[in-house]
Amino acid sequence: MDKNKLREGARNNIVTIMFIVLCAVCMVFSGYTPNYVLYELFSRLSRNMFIVLSLIIPIVAGMGINFAITIGAMAAQIACILVLEWGVSGFAGLSLAALLTVPLGGFFGFFIGKVLNKMKGQEMIGGLILGYFANGLYQLLCLFIFDNIIPINNPNLTIKGSKGIANTIDLSREDGFAGTLEKLWRLPVHQAALVFVAVIALILVISYVRSHRRNAKVLGIQLAVLVIVAAVAQLAPVKALFSMVQVPMATFGLVALLCLFNVVLMRTRLGQQFRAVGQNRTVANAAGINVDRVRVIAIMISTVFAGWGQLVFVQNMGSFQTYGAHEQVGLYAGAAILVGGASVMRATNTQALVGTVLFHLMFILAPAAGKNLFGDAAIGEYFRVFMCYGVIAVALVMHAWSENAKKKNPSSALRTNAKA
Repeated sequence: MDKNKLREGARNNIVTIMFIVLCAVCMVFSGYTPNYVLYELFSRLSRNMFIVLSLIIPIVAGMGINFAITIGAMAAQIACILVLEWGVSGFAGLSLAALLTVPLGGFFGFFIGKVLNKMKGQEMIGGLILGYFANGLYQLLCLFIFDNIIPINNPNLTIKGSKGIANTIDLSREDGFAGTLEKLWRLPVHQAALVFVAVIALILVISYVRSHRRNAKVLGIQLAVLVIVAAVAQLAPVKALFSMVQVPMATFGLVALLCLFNVVLMRTRLGQQFRAVGQNRTVANAAGINVDRVRVIAIMISTVFAGWGQLVFVQNMGSFQTYGAHEQVGLYAGAAILVGGASVMRATNTQALVGTVLFHLMFILAPAAGKNLFGDAAIGEYFRVFMCYGVIAVALVMHAWSENAKKKNPSSALRTNAKA
């Protein structure tokens, strides 16, 4: 029985295991020091985790990977252009951009959800095509409507000697909001660990007090683990390992809030409806759930969160390519969550976070490993792009395989749904 569970666990997490092995091999041949790798990794995680987490709710609702989050990224970039045009800078500018992203992303998400409801069973390819369609409209907006029909008075936003929005939007100017979140609060890792441990311990205690099924032993174990983590972070070798890393507390705080939101939402009535629709639309409809409405809400939430994730990304980078910054968002975020062990039918916060770590480790290490092994860094670059599309292909094949197995063995499918 244990062997069967081990075999099943290995099969369900084959992509994650493969990436762990590949990252270990690339680490050996990259020639990078652990300090440098951790420095690069933390800088990438702070700007990418949020947008990967935005994929969870549509997956739980049975809509697969929401490749239409590229449209949420477009909404965020439109909001950035408007905020820069109005001359609102700093934290106020970022807050206004986030506020503007809500109605824009919500409206786009409503439209996407309505379209995907007409394409049940083909949501992922539908979202991908909708992204391409929206990209054409977005380029029309930036090249023709802005600075022609809608006047743009900020010369830093327009194409010099022509009309339309410039190819690169610089957020590091005085009227921009580059690095706003990072500047709010930064701590070395050993101090950041104490803050996060204290917050997690407080949440665990509150959950214990409010729970009807209290288990003091489990709470004690959880608190003991947190104390050990905090103590290990204070050790001199650990401090030396993370010596180059400064943790942007505000950014990781937002990531933590989104994780908490996902957990709390799934315990609400709406969250249970997401799960019910994701497991079986027919049964959910028979139970009185408005399936189409629930699916639209899932996409709207995901699109708004994707827009916020893109804001986190561009303010961290300090600039963005007007016509290209959003194009690969869906594919890279989808690949990252799949690397963590998620599927097109099931995803958790842990899988999203683990996948983001492994995916970006591969992005950091592969070029250097390719150069040292084969004398050409481009080989590593091609390899990581191949892996990005490859994990999506593997996930789709495994999903199709699972669906065929359920059709051949309906009793097994019923037992799986009952466990879920």
